[in-house]
Amino acid sequence: MEKKSILGLSENAAAALSYVVGPFSGIVVLIMERENKFVRFHALQSTLWFMMLWVVGWVLGMVTGLPLIGGLLGIIITPVLVIGWILNFASKVFLILKAYQGATFKIPIIGDVVWSQVNK
Repeated sequence: MEKKSILGLSENAAAALSYVVGPFSGIVVLIMERENKFVRFHALQSTLWFMMLWVVGWVLGMVTGLPLIGGLLGIIITPVLVIGWILNFASKVFLILKAYQGATFKIPIIGDVVWSQVNK
């Protein structure tokens, strides 16, 4: 029998949904789902992972806007931002697929922190 989440979806679909719009969908699913630990794990992991990527990208983007050193660092930072965008997109697709398959894939470091929070 398929487990359901409080959202009315299967737990796999609800977990996958938490990755669709990065931290925003993760926060919404985390707020709405209070019981299912599998769904809560993916929602919290989505929130932390994509928020971290967003903050790092924002900081690097701000550095490239600095007078004088921003232009010089921009040569280095721009490829890093492109790699970050690719990482963001690829990790989103990968994590959606893993959650929909019912896997509890833990992102290194973040996944362990999330696991300990969800299983308190």
